[in-house]
Amino acid sequence: MTTALHLSSQLAVNVLDARSLLSAFGVLGVAVVLFAETGLLIGFFLPGDSLLFTAGLLCTGSADRGLKLSLAPLLVAAAVGALAGSQCGYLLGRRAGGALLARSSSQRLHQGAGRAQELLERYGHARAIVLARFVPVVRTVLNPMAGVLRVPVRTFTLWQVVGGLVWSLGLTLAGYALGSSVPDVDRYLLPMVAVIVALSLIPLAAELSRSRRDTKTKEARG
Repeated sequence: MTTALHLSSQLAVNVLDARSLLSAFGVLGVAVVLFAETGLLIGFFLPGDSLLFTAGLLCTGSADRGLKLSLAPLLVAAAVGALAGSQCGYLLGRRAGGALLARSSSQRLHQGAGRAQELLERYGHARAIVLARFVPVVRTVLNPMAGVLRVPVRTFTLWQVVGGLVWSLGLTLAGYALGSSVPDVDRYLLPMVAVIVALSLIPLAAELSRSRRDTKTKEARG
């Protein structure tokens, strides 16, 4: 009976809610969700940013007395899921990325693909691959787009590892640090997650602003 109830609670998990995912699947869920979000086009809607931050927060035990994760296994799971997913997405893109995108009817997914291609063309492979990690949807579609556009394997692998580690470990440790220093942090979880997601867009905004300044400077000189 207990096993049946536990299975029922897992089947009823809300995949859009970080706390629900963590309550049902724990650290393993982090690896699976990050793999799906960064490696499979069907995972573009998953809450990667909020999941990492919330998981780090729950490692302190201050956010939810009924759920406490271990930091070391969480960091390993986050890194493995993010890096393996990205590499898988790239390989899928090299083989069938164009066909997969063409079959999808999701407007949001196609918009993300357009932004991913623009990033690769405008900022170069290294910066685009790193920056994409911090932009929801774009981090899902840039990997297969890099494969479709034949970005060199070594170049993609190097920079997806750099970006993946900064993103996955950085957000997890940010949640852990905040949970360790702020009493009753659970009260402020939702606004903090919103702030973290907004902050994750800063690198892209900075690059866009810098690009516009460079364009204006060239036009003025011309």
